[in-house]
Amino acid sequence: MSNPHGPGPVKLIASLFSPEKGLIDKVISELSNIFGQVDWNSPELFFDRTKYYVREMGWPLHRRFVSFDKLIQADQLVEVKLKTNEVERRYLRDGNRLVNIDPGYISPERLVLATGKNYVHRIYLSKGIYADLTLVYKRKSFVPLEWTYPDYAEPETMGLFNGVRMQYMNQIKEMKRLD
Repeated sequence: MSNPHGPGPVKLIASLFSPEKGLIDKVISELSNIFGQVDWNSPELFFDRTKYYVREMGWPLHRRFVSFDKLIQADQLVEVKLKTNEVERRYLRDGNRLVNIDPGYISPERLVLATGKNYVHRIYLSKGIYADLTLVYKRKSFVPLEWTYPDYAEPETMGLFNGVRMQYMNQIKEMKRLD
């Protein structure tokens, strides 16, 4: 028999993209008011691996990844996604989003994203939100899975997340040292 026990805290991350570069910085500031201080920003990137959002949002799409200093519990991901959906709704133009926010988390073993869309590899959490196992950590690096979004599977992107994971692991070590 297994003895249930909760996982440790995880590192909250988010991907933001928009046709309006300046809006991304504004929304990152709003997210920091909700989730706490942003402790890492990716360089500016283009969201160009798919044209899925062109009809709704336009082109080109600018992207940033961020992480937050305050660690969360994995089961808070549902509430995080619902809050980011509220932020997205504040930036609608003619019913279309001007910003897309995809929150998730990094744990020692994986990178998980929150989504409202069901699919074969996604696990239902609650309140219409699913967990999407996006990357797994093996042999000192994140690696993609057969369903990983192409932009998350790029070596550059996985390298960025390897750096965030290292920062997170240092936070965990510091927390244990202070206990």
